[in-house]
Amino acid sequence: MNRRRRSSKQETPKQKLRKNTAFRMNVLFFTIFLLFSALVLRLGYLQIVKGEDYKRVIERTEEISVNTSVPRGRIYDRNGEILVGNDPKRAITYTKKQSTKTDEMLDVARGLAALIKKDPEDVTMRDKKDFWILLNKDEAYDRVSDKEKKAINSDDTKTKTERQRELDTLVREKITEEDLNSLTGEELEVLAIYREMTSGYNYSPQIIKSGDVTPEEYARVSERLHELPGVNTTTDWERVKNSEMAILGSTTTPKTGIPSEKLNYYLARGYSRNDRVGRSFIEEQYESVLQGQKTIAKNITDKSGNVIETVPVQEGQPGKDLVLSIDSELQKKAEEVVSRHVLSIKNGPNSQAFDRIFFVMMDPNNGEILSMVGKQVYRDKETGKYEVYDRTFGTFQDVYEAGSTVKMATILAGYEHGAATVGQTMIDEPLYFRGTKPKRTLFNQYGRVPVNDLTAITRSSNVYMWKIAIALGGGTYVRNGPLAIDTKAINLFRDSFAGFGLGVKTGIDLPSEATGQSPPNPDANKILDFAIGQYDTYTTMQLAQYVATIANGGYRVAPRVVKEIREPSPDGKTLGPIATEVPAKYLNRVDNSDGQIDRMKEAMYSVYYNPRGTAYSTFKDTKGYKAAGKTGTAQRYYYEADRKDPWFGKATVNVSHVGFAPYDDPEIAYAVLAPNISTNPSVIPHPNNEIAREMTDFYFELKKERIKSGEAGPNTEGTLKESSDGTVIREGEEEGE
Repeated sequence: MNRRRRSSKQETPKQKLRKNTAFRMNVLFFTIFLLFSALVLRLGYLQIVKGEDYKRVIERTEEISVNTSVPRGRIYDRNGEILVGNDPKRAITYTKKQSTKTDEMLDVARGLAALIKKDPEDVTMRDKKDFWILLNKDEAYDRVSDKEKKAINSDDTKTKTERQRELDTLVREKITEEDLNSLTGEELEVLAIYREMTSGYNYSPQIIKSGDVTPEEYARVSERLHELPGVNTTTDWERVKNSEMAILGSTTTPKTGIPSEKLNYYLARGYSRNDRVGRSFIEEQYESVLQGQKTIAKNITDKSGNVIETVPVQEGQPGKDLVLSIDSELQKKAEEVVSRHVLSIKNGPNSQAFDRIFFVMMDPNNGEILSMVGKQVYRDKETGKYEVYDRTFGTFQDVYEAGSTVKMATILAGYEHGAATVGQTMIDEPLYFRGTKPKRTLFNQYGRVPVNDLTAITRSSNVYMWKIAIALGGGTYVRNGPLAIDTKAINLFRDSFAGFGLGVKTGIDLPSEATGQSPPNPDANKILDFAIGQYDTYTTMQLAQYVATIANGGYRVAPRVVKEIREPSPDGKTLGPIATEVPAKYLNRVDNSDGQIDRMKEAMYSVYYNPRGTAYSTFKDTKGYKAAGKTGTAQRYYYEADRKDPWFGKATVNVSHVGFAPYDDPEIAYAVLAPNISTNPSVIPHPNNEIAREMTDFYFELKKERIKSGEAGPNTEGTLKESSDGTVIREGEEEGE
């Protein structure tokens, strides 16, 4: 009995374990219930109470990049004189939102028209028609009959967009001249503003008026910005040239924007349609350097397209500056000298086919172009007088026969291929070939004169060159015999000439360089013409590179107009730090020995200082320096004019000149080319020689003055200088925009 009472009051271990387990399970389930309840309540709170708030947060994270243009890099000459810069201008812009409606834009355009003057000169007929339709939409579309609408809409072969486009075109066709004349002057001004507002991208500032914004207009608009959503007053800039040098190039304006043929190219690189871009020469060649880095910001918008916040992504940086190798003082002198000679020749006799002269001066050691000038003359239709225009690009784009200036290359080709040796004497005599007229040298019409390689250059012997050409072609001269030479000799000549830069691209850092004309499959007589510079054609730049290669001992160096790339000026008074120093680019070493090249340099010295030299009368009395060079004359036919020109196809004469100085340690190499100088081969003026002398004299006089004043050498302090030219050419003026 005691055993039973004890068992009823005490639990076994198994019973205790079961009881504890049940209790813990209940606690666990209750805890899970509480957690799930809290989670459900939280989700309900977020969805029901905060749902709209979070939805708005999500919708406002649409990001749209906005590019803002920056000032374009400046262009300076080698001494820090500004050649191309930027003038700040007041501007009024408009930024269209994605949600902006047409009526809203029209209201803003009307508001602006009341505050500013906008010339409607750029408004097109299409603009007027579209604007009239915008103002009279119901009336315009009612002019299209139901039958016409049905015919358009029933064409299942076209998309909805194509059908709408066809309908719009039909509506425009029904707009009459009377309708367009009904647009008032005020409405046309609104249209001029409205068309600018619609021409840009969403969120991209579009210039409505720039440059001619008066202080009063700027102030009026600034005071009413709150009434004109999207409108802003800011500072724009205008490209200004302080030199007439054509090679500086030009840029488009915001009005013209990116040229259509390059639109996709620039858009793929982050440009906007109305961006300024370089469209010729230096401005085009160095576009990526001059353009700079735009300011890029992201507009955070809500679902309605309203900008909530603008977040900077990339700070804008002005374009880098270019320091050219051009010396402005030397350039200005060369332009004056060449212009004077162009006018003098054109106003003289036998100049019916003449209209241009080219000049290039470069450093033969590193290829830096110190001066490059091309001048062309036109007769003014109103005054009847001749006017001179810039044609600097012709120095590397216009090609002509150079005449005897290439004779050093002919002899050097003879050296290279065993058709001549240093010091070799040949007989200069009239050459008689079966079936052709006698071929003679100008200074020796009938006799037999022994000449060596030095004399052949000094006196400009044609016969010496022809005999080299015959030997190069594996032939032998026989009086009254056939001209039997292998025409493949032309390839040996051209390969050798190419080593000096003749007939190939020079590598100048400007676009659209010409290589000259090299006609294929010439006959034997043409190879003789080639040897004296009267067959293939060359640019003045090629002639300058050729003589520079001789001057520096046989190294062909690429000519270049850009010396340095600099960071933007920090204060407008000094040049910025150097970003890139453009190095000299050596293209090849010619296949002639130092002795052979020195022999030609000696011959060129004799041209200037030997009484029998062809340039002796011009260079015999140089003071403070000694130089060396070669003159050239080439007979040709005039084909540059219109076929109706009475001189088309008639015989004319080119004159040329190449040289270098000082003779012992060359600093400059130069070339002059004056095509079609005379239509009378017995009366030939020689501005080529006179220009070469004037410019070498000026170079050394300028150098002497700068040494005396302490300005010689590079502009190490980087001090900027105002333009000494006095020229001011604003963007668009050259193209009449």
